[in-house]
Amino acid sequence: MEPAGPNHDMRTQQLTRRAPLRMSVLAGLAAGAAACAAPAPAQPGVTFGPAPSSTAAPAAAFTVEIHRSPTCACCHEWVAYLRAEGTTVTEVEEADVSAYKRSLGIPQELWSCHTSVVDGYVVEGHVPLEAIERLLAERPDIDGIALAGMPPGSPGMPGPKEAPLEVQSFRNGVITPFGTY
Repeated sequence: MEPAGPNHDMRTQQLTRRAPLRMSVLAGLAAGAAACAAPAPAQPGVTFGPAPSSTAAPAAAFTVEIHRSPTCACCHEWVAYLRAEGTTVTEVEEADVSAYKRSLGIPQELWSCHTSVVDGYVVEGHVPLEAIERLLAERPDIDGIALAGMPPGSPGMPGPKEAPLEVQSFRNGVITPFGTY
């Protein structure tokens, strides 16, 4: 048994303060799982680009490679959001999305329903395009960015936006704020 002392009390306080965050993230993931359980719309292929149109946004200078469960419907909505903004998206179906997330070193408290790779960076969840553009413009020394859970009103998620979207960055398991959108 570890002796009690100032360090023990500090660790206990940290664990106690993190418990509500963990419960909130787990609740969000559980709620989002219901949306992902719906069968995904049929897609003719796995590579998408902007739809041909005279009013389409100019093509983005990067490609998003999204890794998702074959049964998740909300991921298609995030893809549609990116396509509407002129971004090219490639979809990869993962039999075990959790294993893929672990292989990239994404802290579990930041997990969402899908994981993307953009120009060497990890982008976890329903991250707004503005955050991805900032990431690529600034090129910080991080592993990636994430929008934890599946917040209502975030890109690709139904419902009104209930609060500002707090995008986090992570590097070697350390999480820091990236931006509010």
